Amino acid sequence: MSDIDKIVDSEENERRRSFRIDMEKELIDIVWCDDSGNEQRKKIACLDFSRGGLKVDCDCDIAANTEVTIVFKAANPNSQKLFGKIIRCIKQDNGWFEVAIQLTDRA
Repeated sequence: MSDIDKIVDSEENERRRSFRIDMEKELIDIVWCDDSGNEQRKKIACLDFSRGGLKVDCDCDIAANTEVTIVFKAANPNSQKLFGKIIRCIKQDNGWFEVAIQLTDRA
């Protein structure tokens, strides 16, 4: 096994040990302020949720380092909010964006 294979194997094992929740296609709301200071809100599909963050599918580009509020079950009076920051936004072949959000302690 080469050194690269060992690194890849180690990263995959670490990922499997991390706490993850299967939220495939679960709809969540995200809220952020755009470059003009206007509040934006999107209902988007959550692809993956782990202790460190979320991966979501969005129809628009959101700039890296943008602070976002993530709202689970927004219509429910007991909805839960988390806070995060965009760490990656990659346009996919289908025109949508795969967005990675790192959770933060901002309240």
